[in-house]
This record gives sequence, C-alpha cells and structure tokens, in this order.
Amino acid sequence: MPRTKISQTEGLTARSVMHAQFTAMPATATIGDVREWFATSASRRVAFLIDDERYAGSLTPAQVADEGDPARPAVELAEQGTTVAPDAPATTGRDLALLTSSRRVPVVDDGGRLLGVVAVTSDLQSFCGTG
Repeated sequence: MPRTKISQTEGLTARSVMHAQFTAMPATATIGDVREWFATSASRRVAFLIDDERYAGSLTPAQVADEGDPARPAVELAEQGTTVAPDAPATTGRDLALLTSSRRVPVVDDGGRLLGVVAVTSDLQSFCGTG
C-alpha cells in the first residue's frame, strides 16, 4: 500500500494504516540500552518495550535523557499510556497518535500483543510506514 493520506482513510482500520515493521526492545532493557538505541538513529521517536510480545510500555528520548541511572530498568520509567485496537477506525489511531509528542500510538490486540504502530508524518497529512 502506498503511503496512506489521512484524508483517504474512510473505512480503514488502525491495522490497515499501522507500521508493522518496527523494532521493539525487551522489557529487560535498561535506560542505558534505550539511550544507546535512540542514539543510533535520529529518526527514532519512541521506544516500545515488550515482554513475550506483550506491550510493556514506551519511552521517548526526552524521558531517558533526564534519568540519571543508566542501569535502571527502562520498564520502571516506561509509560503504558494509550493504545489503539487493530480494528479501531484509522481516524481513531490518528487522533490518539496526535495526542502524543511522538505522533505515534501502539497497536495492541486484546491479548496485549504489540502488533504495530500508527504513526503520523510530521506534515500531519499521512500515516508513516504504510508503504
């Protein structure tokens, strides 16, 4: 599917517009691990933590930058925050993503499994990663 324009999502679900090829870190990662992960790419805006494929929380670069102890478990600082169900309307995913500083919201199924991420482009016109 080419990059999906937000204006063309009528009838689509969060699953239809989510980015399914993403990197998640294990829930055992430390703050130092997350900092290092962010340092390897300037385009990374949120780190998702998983525990046996189940969503354990997320962190932004700002959250880990202010934490003094690099050995602290990242999951202790992670926010579980808002998630979107895969069958929710794409517009719900958009609205929830726009409420975050990273413009991203995790797509989580009823069992808590992290399936993907709904991400909105910086120009707020399209969904990222749907191409």
